[in-house]
Amino acid sequence: MEIQAYALTDVGLSRSMNQDFIYASTAPLGSLDNLFIVADGMGGHNAGDFASRFVVENLVKFFSQEYPDKDVHGILKEGIRKVNRELYEAASRKAELHGTGSTLVLATIRGTVLYVANIGDSRLYLLRDELMQVTRDHSYVEEMVAMGKMKRGSRDYMEKKNIITRAVGTSMDVDTDLYATKLRPGDVILMCSDGLSNMVDEFEMEYIIRSEDGLQKKTESLVEAANRGGGKDNISAILIDPQMKEVSV
Repeated sequence: MEIQAYALTDVGLSRSMNQDFIYASTAPLGSLDNLFIVADGMGGHNAGDFASRFVVENLVKFFSQEYPDKDVHGILKEGIRKVNRELYEAASRKAELHGTGSTLVLATIRGTVLYVANIGDSRLYLLRDELMQVTRDHSYVEEMVAMGKMKRGSRDYMEKKNIITRAVGTSMDVDTDLYATKLRPGDVILMCSDGLSNMVDEFEMEYIIRSEDGLQKKTESLVEAANRGGGKDNISAILIDPQMKEVSV
């Protein structure tokens, strides 16, 4: 099994700076067999750019070490805990970085299992029989929807959907959602920032991913669709084909 992946980030049509930062490696990194990250920074001026880059580069540095005594979720949780604290401390030392933070969606595959970590509203989808959102947004509107106080897609929802309730680096500690999913033959994984998911509906995403194009062209088409839809934010997408094979018993 040889995993294939393609990653792309784009400034979009409205922003002057790209505050998204991405990483994709199909090669082993420390104790992980591969690693994929999307981070979407927040904060004025250069603060968001600083935060997303800080998170990705320091996570990659952490995961580059061997951790033979930890399981995959243990490695992910420890790395995120450490980098969250480091970003919080770095931001608290500079007035221009005060309050900065970043979303994070991270994935790694070991054997037939997809391991995911998520903070904020960057997403991971799994295309199987249909396109399914695996992660859950840590946003004000999704919390309101969960409590039955808001309807998804309503005007109020659309106006407040950018308010996130959890981010890396905004406090000394952060809660990380962790997922583990057994992969099947034919599965394709999409990771993205909200610059894609806010501009392109899931039907169009699925249509693009199911096309006969290669991974690079599909990823480029997703970014193009987000820009066509308005390109109001930075756009990041990583497409991963785990190349799962049917196993005969």
